[in-house]
Amino acid sequence: MEFFHHIHKTLLESTHPTLRRELLNTIDWSERLICIKGFRGVGKTTFLLDFLRKEYPKDTTALYINLNNFYFTQRTIISFADEFFKRGGKILLLDQVQKYPNWSKELQQCYNRIPGLKVIFTSSPVLRITEDNPDLKGLVKVNHLEGLSFREYLNHSAQKNFPVYSFNDILNNHVEISREIVSKIRPLAYFGEYLRSGIYPYFINDPNFYSNRLLKHINLALEIDVPYINQIELKYLPKLRKLLHIIASETPFSPNVSKLAADIETSRATVMNYLRYLKNAKLIQLLYSNGDENELKKPDRVHMHNTNLLYAIAPNNVDNANLRQTFFYNQVGYTQRVNSSKTADFLVNNTHHFFVGGHKTEPGKDSFAAADMIEIGNKNKIPLWLFGFLY
Repeated sequence: MEFFHHIHKTLLESTHPTLRRELLNTIDWSERLICIKGFRGVGKTTFLLDFLRKEYPKDTTALYINLNNFYFTQRTIISFADEFFKRGGKILLLDQVQKYPNWSKELQQCYNRIPGLKVIFTSSPVLRITEDNPDLKGLVKVNHLEGLSFREYLNHSAQKNFPVYSFNDILNNHVEISREIVSKIRPLAYFGEYLRSGIYPYFINDPNFYSNRLLKHINLALEIDVPYINQIELKYLPKLRKLLHIIASETPFSPNVSKLAADIETSRATVMNYLRYLKNAKLIQLLYSNGDENELKKPDRVHMHNTNLLYAIAPNNVDNANLRQTFFYNQVGYTQRVNSSKTADFLVNNTHHFFVGGHKTEPGKDSFAAADMIEIGNKNKIPLWLFGFLY
């Protein structure tokens, strides 16, 4: 136990610069069992440590544990948690819970047997926390740590403190909001770099090797997370990699499942499964018409999950139209419901139709335009960059 307290103390005293995430302000920390899901390199460990630095800087009742430690090949989580609680512990933070084979059962035991203990844990986005573990339904609160919003990136890069705006605020007050922001900074001066290499926080310490590091995390997700959790034999990994490259090279597109199956030499059913795996891994996004969000149905369109992934996997497919639509879907889709539209590019919350394009893009009748390369909009024409202020 002392060994882990020493590691905990050393990590909290680290002087590496960090970037505080908006999710810290939105989680209900009073819950007893809290999950933080996120893609590799998105900052889950740093997120836990920032929480500890803010709330429990020198408090021994909180303890950070990385389940990569070989100690937990012979020690159970429940026995460790029980000892920690009896020694006065109150908050146990478990990093990379997917590395522990019996995690769901033992977290349930912690919840039921040690009511005075709060457990906060991180996991791969692929892990189906409650879907595959019905006993945890109603016990665990699942939260998603996404990549940096444009607002978070801008606040760090320009040393500002711009607030979050709700979707309705942006729709109704975008002119005033944009003027306020533009009076302090030129957001478009930062926008291109954000689309290229600003979504994962390791650009702070490792800007020159950002693309290489992102490729490493993509491959680790494909080689470890997706096969392990979905029980895919590694011999099929080349097919999964090829499918992701085809998607990145052609996105956004309406998938021809038969053609994709022929291209990677597998069945239509397997392609549909692979699309779901890649979506759950936060590598792609599947766009459905309203009411058709069924994993067994073919999506209307496939997009990359974010623009940085597009640059890393298929840099030849980073035309402006693709970047704009990928950015809009990524930023808006985190807080709002996004579907395909029969009359525009996207339908948001089953109410608002959006055209996404360049500075000449105009809204249609009863619709909105998210226009690139404008600082301030007019009426239903809203600057595209402003949708990066939703979280």
